[in-house]
Amino acid sequence: MTILDRTASEGAAADDRRVPRDRGLRRETGAANVFSHGFLLLWGLLTVLPLLWMFVSSFKSDGEILSDPWGLPGALRFDNWARAWTEAHIGRYFLNSAIVVAGSLTLTMLMGAAAAYVFARYEFRGRQVAYYLFVGGMMFPVFLALVPLFFVVRNAGLFGTWTGLVLVYAAYSLPFTVFFLTAFFRTLPTTVAEAALIDGCGHFRLFFRVMLPMARPGMISIAIFNFLSQWNQFILPQVLMQGDDSKWVLAQGLTALAVSQGYQGDYSGLFAGLTIATLPVLVVYVIFQRQVQSGLTAGQLK
Repeated sequence: MTILDRTASEGAAADDRRVPRDRGLRRETGAANVFSHGFLLLWGLLTVLPLLWMFVSSFKSDGEILSDPWGLPGALRFDNWARAWTEAHIGRYFLNSAIVVAGSLTLTMLMGAAAAYVFARYEFRGRQVAYYLFVGGMMFPVFLALVPLFFVVRNAGLFGTWTGLVLVYAAYSLPFTVFFLTAFFRTLPTTVAEAALIDGCGHFRLFFRVMLPMARPGMISIAIFNFLSQWNQFILPQVLMQGDDSKWVLAQGLTALAVSQGYQGDYSGLFAGLTIATLPVLVVYVIFQRQVQSGLTAGQLK
């Protein structure tokens, strides 16, 4: 047998030995894919079906909700939405939430981006200590600070005001914002910043004109996360916005609506109010879902 024949026979034997292993690997991979896709499908159904049921129930009458809760409405009753918007004051609470979240989100992103940029790009004494003090805020749940926070806000004269709520929202959103954006700013190329400084760009203009536009995917991602958490916040406004119901945010208004409608039996108005409160969250996520994905993976790709 020649050397070429021996090499060919050894290669064929190796291929024969490799085939069962490859088949077993493909079989295990296929089973894992089926399990993962099935789990994701189940999770999607558990998430979508309650929202779909709430949306459909918002067009029903109270009798249809009680007699046939899983059926379709006999007619699209948009008066449920109008009644929730006006009589239940959901429109006023919606506007209050929009004002508070807009102010807190702007403050959070401005302060968080500035702090994260400094931690990621500049060396100074105590930088690590200050950074870990920021990040350490993520370890303390909001329930742990409710009592001291109540007295701090009241002694500052901000109790029951939108300003106090905006500052508290921003303070509780800063730790994760700084943590996320610091890691993102570290992935940006330093050559662009050095070239801008050589061309005469100051540090202030460098941050706003160069670095922030480059960090847009990460900024959008963390802004959406902050928007969702602040829009759905309940415990903080419940503690800090007591008294005048004209300043309540949407979570407080929905709670009051649920309590009052529980006695009156206006379940259709309650479902309409819940749908109105949920729509902004769904719209924001659907519009910016690609930006969220790109922002979460940008740091790994660069």
